[in-house]
Amino acid sequence: MIVLTPSDALLIADIQNDFLPGGALGIRGGEEILPILENYIRRFHVRSLPVFLTRDWHPLDHCSFVSQGGLWPVHCVAGSPGSLPPPSFAIPPSAVIIYKAIDRDREAYSAFQSTTLDRHLRASNVQRLFVGGLATDYCVLASVKDARALGYDACLLVDGIKAVNLRPDDGRRAEEEMIGLGAVPIRWEMLET
Repeated sequence: MIVLTPSDALLIADIQNDFLPGGALGIRGGEEILPILENYIRRFHVRSLPVFLTRDWHPLDHCSFVSQGGLWPVHCVAGSPGSLPPPSFAIPPSAVIIYKAIDRDREAYSAFQSTTLDRHLRASNVQRLFVGGLATDYCVLASVKDARALGYDACLLVDGIKAVNLRPDDGRRAEEEMIGLGAVPIRWEMLET
């Protein structure tokens, strides 16, 4: 059983329309994790623990887009419908939104890269970060790697992640890498009620 403490925080990566089925870069099964992530959000919120949500917030000519020589179709252009979460995805007013990948010339998968996340966490005396969202093999992986490098304990919400899987085993390999770095794999039922 995992007992939440005042030094815990929740980080949910990139629940945005463009990453969900039907979006510009839709992840198969991405919608399946939304109710699970909402459960985690509620659990942290009712305990007054910090909740952070990241959003890709790209300029129209971001370097990651195929049109600019990058890997991905145009997605999550700042302020576009695709950059927003689905209206049904419940986010408490106290949640902090972390915008990332806003610089045209720099890719940024990690929630920590060129953002204020680390400063927020340290100001709240956070020591352990619970991480889920999209996508396992990119933004979740990069965020967990940076969290561990910065000295945070990490718990990986294995029931609250989905992978892009450009190669069939990318998600599994990303999970193994995060666990190898010390992230503790957990599921919803392992949290104290």
